[in-house]
Amino acid sequence: MPQLFSPFTLRELTFKNRIFVSPMCQYSCADGVPNDWHMVHLGSRAVGGAALVMTEAASVTPAGRISPEDAGIWNDAQMHAWAPIAAFIKSQGAVPSIQLAHAGRKASTFSPWRGHGKVAEDAGGWQVIGPSEVAFSPSYAQPHEMTLTDIRATIDAFAEAAKRSLQAGFEVPEIHAAHGYLAHEFLSPLSNTRTDQYGGSLQNRMRFPLALCAAVREAWPTELPVFLRISASDWKDGGWDVAQSIEFCKQAKTVGIDLIDVSSGGNVADAKMTIRPGYQVPFARAIRESAGVPTGAVGLITEPVQAEQIIGDGDADCVFLARALLRDPYWPIHAAQELGAQPVWPDQYKRAGVNAFGK
Repeated sequence: MPQLFSPFTLRELTFKNRIFVSPMCQYSCADGVPNDWHMVHLGSRAVGGAALVMTEAASVTPAGRISPEDAGIWNDAQMHAWAPIAAFIKSQGAVPSIQLAHAGRKASTFSPWRGHGKVAEDAGGWQVIGPSEVAFSPSYAQPHEMTLTDIRATIDAFAEAAKRSLQAGFEVPEIHAAHGYLAHEFLSPLSNTRTDQYGGSLQNRMRFPLALCAAVREAWPTELPVFLRISASDWKDGGWDVAQSIEFCKQAKTVGIDLIDVSSGGNVADAKMTIRPGYQVPFARAIRESAGVPTGAVGLITEPVQAEQIIGDGDADCVFLARALLRDPYWPIHAAQELGAQPVWPDQYKRAGVNAFGK
């Protein structure tokens, strides 16, 4: 049995393999409500054999969306629309998961194929918020610095979003603290210049993200895990880095986070990144070893042998795939065949599996 296809248990939830669908924004909602596109998009990856299927970033407030077309989980209409999607994912033997998010200063921007930079308020955009009045770039909106009331309200919004997610049938929430969105903005000294209890020292900069973790954990059943996505590095001197990430993950573990989904970058427009296959895997290994918490690796993981080596070498406990699964929803089945595991085709597709592979 290839280790990529070995089961993996967190708390009382067992994943059938180590292949997880990474959250991928689809920019296809109206008023934050998912639709038939999301059912087919996410359902196809569940049919394709992934052990966990995670939604795109679902904002916990209207102002937390990246774009006007982003998904949400801040009201009951959204919750009811997500419910059949989560149920279908589970019916295919995959774990339904939702990413809870707030875009912070990177909110109110155009969907990629509709434009670039901020959407003006008179064109359907909104006033954005962040830890400090520091814009991501000249083409992005100038954020209002969050008040203590804003911070408390956002923590509560994450907790309420978690409760709705549970009602919708999701089994794993992931808190989005990566890619320059709100929680990451608080963590990094490049985007957080506050002088109160939420800025300055590392402990102060971690205070808000840790409060999000604690609030979601409290709202979630003890038998089910909670994930946290981080950017392990800003890829810029003086910014967020691996050493700070390790300390953050140690403390996140103490408030009940069960797995760290390790990405990087996204918080500054002039980051100098070295991108190559598996370029973020060393971050996942460092956090796994030094923080003592399970991790997932993500980023240009495209080949079955590559994914198997990541798990086999102990770099991470699972792999999150994005673009590879966009290109091939059945990547897990094809990987099983390549690695010598038993491929599991849906009953409805088994004739195609036999005919295609002569078995």
